[in-house]
Amino acid sequence: MPIDAAKAVAAEPRSAEIGWDHKDVQLYHLGLGAGVPATDPDELRYTLESRLHVLPSFATVAGAGMGVVGGLSAPGIDIDLAAVLHGGQSITLHRPLPVSGRAVSTSRVAAVYDKGKAAVLVLRSEAADAEGPLWTSDAQIFVRGEGGWGGDRGPSERLELPARAPDATVERPIREEQALLYRLSGDWNPLHADPEFAKLAGFDRPILHGLCSYGMTLKAAVDTLLDGDVTRVRAYRTRFAGIVFPGETLRIRMWRLEGGEGGAGGDGGAGGRIQITVTAVERDDAPVLADTVVDHS
Repeated sequence: MPIDAAKAVAAEPRSAEIGWDHKDVQLYHLGLGAGVPATDPDELRYTLESRLHVLPSFATVAGAGMGVVGGLSAPGIDIDLAAVLHGGQSITLHRPLPVSGRAVSTSRVAAVYDKGKAAVLVLRSEAADAEGPLWTSDAQIFVRGEGGWGGDRGPSERLELPARAPDATVERPIREEQALLYRLSGDWNPLHADPEFAKLAGFDRPILHGLCSYGMTLKAAVDTLLDGDVTRVRAYRTRFAGIVFPGETLRIRMWRLEGGEGGAGGDGGAGGRIQITVTAVERDDAPVLADTVVDHS
C-alpha cells in the first residue's frame, strides 16, 4: 500500500525556515481581490504598505505553503499527486501575524484516516518566530483510491445551518485573471492556469484555487461582521465542497453565533463565532465552501 499510516504519523517532523515581507502580503491580498475600489480606506489596509494589516489566512501561503509540500513527501507517503484533492483547511492563530517576519515552520502528518475509497491525510504545520508560536495550520488532503485498509475513519462532522435568515449576505466577484494572480503566492498547479491541463483533470477550463475562495471568504467576514479588524480572528476552518471558476461570483452567507474560541491564543476573553456557507451564484448556488466557521474575539 502506498500509504503506511503508522510510519507516516510516527515520522519525525520536518522543519524549515520561512520568511515574508510586505510585498508577499500585498500580493496575497491582491490575489484575493482586495483593492477595489483602489482608494477605499478599508481596502488600503490590504494594499498600502503604510497601513497594512495581515489577513490571517495568509498563513496558508507564507513560505509558499511548504508545510503541505513537506507533508506529502513524508516517510510512509508515496502517492500519485493526480489523485490528491484538498478536502479542508483550518488555521488557529496564536497572535496577529506581522507584516514581515521570519519563522520556523514544522510540518508533520498528524493523522491518516481510512474513508474506504480514499485516504485522508491531516498535514499539520506549526510556525513560530523568536517571540513564540504564530499559527497552527491543518490541511485535510483526500487521496483517491488509497483507502480500504481497515483504519480509523476519523471525524465526519457536518454543521447544520441555523434555521433563520443570515445576518449578512455578500457577493464577491472573481476576476477572470484572479487565479493567475493568486498562483504567484506559491501554488503553481497548472490546473488553475492551463486549459489543456484542466481538461485532462475533467474540467472545461481552469478552476480557482480552493484556498483563494477560503481567503476571499475570510476577508468578507472580517470586513462585514468584524469591523475590518483582522486581529479579532482566532481560528478559521472550512470544508471544500465544490469548485468555482474565474469569472463567477461567490455568494457568502454569514450567521453570528455565540461561543467559539475567541480566547484561544488571545486575551482569554469571551468570544463569538460566525458560521458561513459559500456558493457559486451563476450555477444555481452550487456549493463551494461548507462547514465554515470563524472563531473571533
